[in-house]
Amino acid sequence: MAAAAKASWMVAMSVGAVEALKDQAGLCRWNYALRSVHRSAKANVRSFTQAMKLAPTVAERRRVEKAEEGMRTVMYLTCWGPN
Repeated sequence: MAAAAKASWMVAMSVGAVEALKDQAGLCRWNYALRSVHRSAKANVRSFTQAMKLAPTVAERRRVEKAEEGMRTVMYLTCWGPN
C-alpha cells in the first residue's frame, strides 16, 4: 500500500512539475499566440490575393478612362454643340 501511495504521489508531482514548467516558460501562451498570428496572416494573404485578382490592370483602367472621356465629349457636343 505504501508503494502505491508513493507512486501516486510521484505521478502527481511529475504532472505538477510539467505544468509548472509549461507555465513558467510560457509554452502554452506562445503556442496560442503563434497559432493566432498564423491564422490571421493566412486570412490576410487570402484576401490580398483575391483583391489582386479582382483589381483591374493598368490597361483596363486606361481603356475605361478613354471610354468615359469619349462619352463626356459626346454629351458635351450633344448639349452645347452646333444645331
